[in-house]
Amino acid sequence: MTRLHPYRKICFLLVMLSGMSIGYAQDAARKILKKVPVQYPLVLKMKGIGGTVRLKVFIKPDGSVRDTEVLGGSAILAESAQKSVSQWKFSPGSSETTMEVSVVFDPAAKPEN
Repeated sequence: MTRLHPYRKICFLLVMLSGMSIGYAQDAARKILKKVPVQYPLVLKMKGIGGTVRLKVFIKPDGSVRDTEVLGGSAILAESAQKSVSQWKFSPGSSETTMEVSVVFDPAAKPEN
């Protein structure tokens, strides 16, 4: 697999989900077809604990997630990020692939109506 230049990794798309400021970034390898919203632990949000969790996602040829691996970020938020991303569905491909995904938890974000 070809590695992306660091500048290209910086240029990613953040998506706001259902009233929470949780963004997702992805490499262009496989399109995300279905995202399951991340559950921001209420106690952490109330205490102002946020951050970014970087995950390596192992995607099966049918587009389902085989596994996730934490690459960096907030260890206390990693479980929530992994639970959500493991339920995502990606576009089908000819073989198993991996991609990096970032999940951003922002405690200061206001819920959308």
